Amino acid sequence: MQKLPRDKNNDYTVEMAQQRRQVVTSETGASLQHVGSYSFDPAVLPGNIENFSGVAQIPLGFAGPVLVNGEHAQGQFYVPMATSEGTLLASYSRGMRLTREAGGIKTTVIDDAMQRAPVFVFEDARAALRFGQWVEENFEAIKAKAEETTSSGKLRNIEQYAVAKMRWLRFNFTCGDAAGQNMVSKATRHACMWMIDQGIPGLENFTLAANFDTDKKHSFVNSLHTRGKRAVAEVTLPAKLVQDIMHTTPEDLFRQRQYSNMGALMAGSVCNGAHYANGITAMFIACGQDVANVAESSAGFNYSEITPEGDYYFSTTIPSLVVATYGGGTGLPTQKECLDVLGCYGKGGVYKFAEIVAATVLCGELSLAAAIVADEWVSSHDTYGRNRP
Repeated sequence: MQKLPRDKNNDYTVEMAQQRRQVVTSETGASLQHVGSYSFDPAVLPGNIENFSGVAQIPLGFAGPVLVNGEHAQGQFYVPMATSEGTLLASYSRGMRLTREAGGIKTTVIDDAMQRAPVFVFEDARAALRFGQWVEENFEAIKAKAEETTSSGKLRNIEQYAVAKMRWLRFNFTCGDAAGQNMVSKATRHACMWMIDQGIPGLENFTLAANFDTDKKHSFVNSLHTRGKRAVAEVTLPAKLVQDIMHTTPEDLFRQRQYSNMGALMAGSVCNGAHYANGITAMFIACGQDVANVAESSAGFNYSEITPEGDYYFSTTIPSLVVATYGGGTGLPTQKECLDVLGCYGKGGVYKFAEIVAATVLCGELSLAAAIVADEWVSSHDTYGRNRP
């Protein structure tokens, strides 16, 4: 088979992309007419992709508006969502209407940390213990070294976890408006090289990552201690609104919540919600996020109560929401436009974006739960979600 053409000095051009498509077409017989139809200059892509050949065009729509009463996101927002799943935007928009008429969704970012977790391996557990004590005593020096590599990353603390003669250090950074995975990798490595240079008694081996930071996969440590942003969205829904818009009652929604809690527990799920991943994935694609971070970001906790007045309190907590408004794919042309719609692009936008994501997830959770309880779930998919070419 032919190799895809490369030109390190001229890789990101319309002509080079066309040459690559021609190779693939000649080898496979597949037409790439739509893949080759895009509106931006490929020169903006270095750092985002290799072997650029075209685009995957995913339908995009706007849900809402959603009314957010956050610390950072305040007002009504049309939420960009890219998906090929029918019924999705209609369902989220229904949840947004319900919460808007209830006075809006209160949102709060309650924690912020991005990690890298190297492991140090010693001759025995006692040497590992002494090293852990040394890390505590020298935290300020380690912090200063880590921060030499970044202007926006700040090392806030180092957690320690020990097994046998191994000791994992979970470096926790704040990263400004970047998601920060690459930033913290570089900073952590720099700090660790300095630590090793000081002479660590009994050290046998070291590796920068050994699966404890659980990058792009969810874990219970992230649920407890946060990865990315820990965001909460909450709303109290008057009983009459629930009846009028969702065709159910607070009592029935609360009962369904208990069933769902038990089902998630029995299944061993890391999330007791219905479909966090739907809204988060659609927003991530539209807004230039690293879509693989849905693996971490789509786990969370739903909680509900019936108030003394008979209304329905509902909240979602997303403990590992990995988002950015600067760097990565956020500056690509269509993705920047979507972030601009939300007023989130660039410096100072990441907490606002996190709050809007959390509010959107809450709306989707309410709408799907109500559809199940009111027996409208299957019929709505029959109406909006059937595509049989």
